Amino acid sequence: MSRALFVVGTDTGVGKTVVTAGITGWLRERGVAARAIKPAQTGYPPDDDAAFVAEVCGTDDASTCLRRLEPPLAPRVAAEREGVDLSYEELLDGCQELLNDDDVETGIVEGIGGLRVPLAGDREVIDLVADLGLPALVVSRSGLGTLNHTALTVAALERRDVEVRGVVLNEYTAEDVAERTNPDEVERMTGHPVGTLPPLETIDSDSVIDGVGAAIDVESLVA
Repeated sequence: MSRALFVVGTDTGVGKTVVTAGITGWLRERGVAARAIKPAQTGYPPDDDAAFVAEVCGTDDASTCLRRLEPPLAPRVAAEREGVDLSYEELLDGCQELLNDDDVETGIVEGIGGLRVPLAGDREVIDLVADLGLPALVVSRSGLGTLNHTALTVAALERRDVEVRGVVLNEYTAEDVAERTNPDEVERMTGHPVGTLPPLETIDSDSVIDGVGAAIDVESLVA
């Protein structure tokens, strides 16, 4: 298996895709054959996380999406609404196949919503993280309330023997006391390093790759 990382979130809309795109693009700029993998995309169209990663990296080779579903719901629920079969084994095998691809040096798997999101059958996103056996990076909001959500997410991963390599607080502005104190508190509560990613002025390749590269130590995350 190639070097790999699973980017998980405390919720939907916390910035997993931006972080995934930044990590993938940062590695590719340094000559590493990195590929982002989205197991399932709901709300398609217009939502297309794999396409965003490809746009940031400037090539379709930078990302793959295994299944796309139209309803903006949890994958299991979206598949049920569409009357289509969504197999957990298909998603697990698809991720493993891409991670084992000889052309991929580093695989970055992006989660769907939070860890307890129903994925397929009776399996949830956290099952995929654990079954793939990948280390995880947790992406969280920066403001009030993130301490609880982040600590619970880290604890859930560790209960499944998932190695947590760090936390990223996204859209960090330090505008209030909660945001200014949250990085140190998250590190104290979880025992893991915490990076802060400020709001990006423009969502383009330079700002995403440079921003994520400055917020976290990418090389150590995927070592």
